[in-house]
Amino acid sequence: MSQLTSRRGLLFGTAAVSTGAFLTACTSNATGAAPSANDQSAASDKPGKHVTIGFAGPQADHGWLNAINANAKSRAKSYSDVTLEITEGSNDTATQIGQIETLINKKVDVLVILPADGKALTQVGLKAMRAGVPVINLDRIFNSPQAYRCWIGGDNYGMGLNAGHYIGQKLKGRKNAKVVELAGIDNLELTRQRTQGFDDALKNYPNITKVARQAADFTVESGQAKMAQLLQAQRKFDALWNHDDDQGVGALRAVEQAGRDEFLMVGGAGALSAFQAIKQDNGVLKATVLYPPSMAASAVDLARALAQGKGVGGLAQYEIPASLTVYSAVVDKDNVDQYLSTGFR
Repeated sequence: MSQLTSRRGLLFGTAAVSTGAFLTACTSNATGAAPSANDQSAASDKPGKHVTIGFAGPQADHGWLNAINANAKSRAKSYSDVTLEITEGSNDTATQIGQIETLINKKVDVLVILPADGKALTQVGLKAMRAGVPVINLDRIFNSPQAYRCWIGGDNYGMGLNAGHYIGQKLKGRKNAKVVELAGIDNLELTRQRTQGFDDALKNYPNITKVARQAADFTVESGQAKMAQLLQAQRKFDALWNHDDDQGVGALRAVEQAGRDEFLMVGGAGALSAFQAIKQDNGVLKATVLYPPSMAASAVDLARALAQGKGVGGLAQYEIPASLTVYSAVVDKDNVDQYLSTGFR
C-alpha cells in the first residue's frame, strides 16, 4: 500500500481491503441493533430509491480504461434502481472539468470520477461536494480529501511489492541474479509507486540486482520499442517486471523477435491476453499482478449505497467507508483459471 493511502486510512479510521471480500453487499440504515451481514446482503438485493450516478473518466484509449467503463456500465445495468449518466471521456483537463460540471448541473445524485489528472481536477471535485453532490473518487486521487466522500482505487505500491516478491521467490538461491524493469509513464505518481514497491521487495533478496529500467508509455508500440532497447543493452538477465499488460503485448513481440527466453516475465493489470499466455505456459510470461478494473463496478456499488443511505455488507457501520484499496493479487499458472473470466481485452 502506498504511504499516502496508509495515511488516509489512518485519518478516516478505515482499513484498506480487497473489494472482492468487502463489497459483497450494502445495507439500509436500520435503527436499534446493528444488522447482521445476512440482513445486509438481503437488503442490497432489494431495489431502493432510484439513483442517478454521473460517471466521468478519461478517454478510453487503453485496454484497462475500456474495461473500467465496461465494468461501470455492466454493474449499473444490474440494478433496476440505478441510471448511469456516463460522459464521453477526455484526457484534456478542461474538457473533463466541463463534463463534470454538466453532470453537477444535471443534479445527479452521486458522481463517480476517475480524473485524467487528480491534482488538476481537485477543484471540480470540491465544487461538486460543496454543491451537495457526493463524489466517489476512483483510482487517481484528488489532492484534497475534501474533494471526495470515498476514494476507491488500486494499490500501485502493492503491485510492485508483490511483483518483486514473486520474482524474488522464483530466483531464490540463484547467485548474482539480474532483473530488469519496464515501467509505465515516469511523470505519473502511480509509476513511481510501482517502482518503489518493486525496489523495496528486492531488498529482501541480496542475491538479486536490478540492472536496468526503461519507462514506456502504456502502449503496445512503446512497449515493443523500449523492450527492444532493454534486450539490446542486456545480453542476459533472469527476470523482467513489466508494469502494464497492454505495453506487455509489445514487449513480448520484441522478446520473440530477439529470440530470447532465458528469463521469466511478470506483467501488470490483468489483461485476458496475459492470462491466456500464462495458462499456455509456453513463453517467458509466467505471472501478472492485478490492478483490477472491477474497482469501477465497486465504485457504482458505493455510489448507490451512498445515495440510498446504506452501508457495506459485512461491517457494522451504517455508512460506506472513506477509502478502499483493491488488493493486487499475483496470477500465475496455479490460479489463472480462477481469474480468466475477469481478464480485459
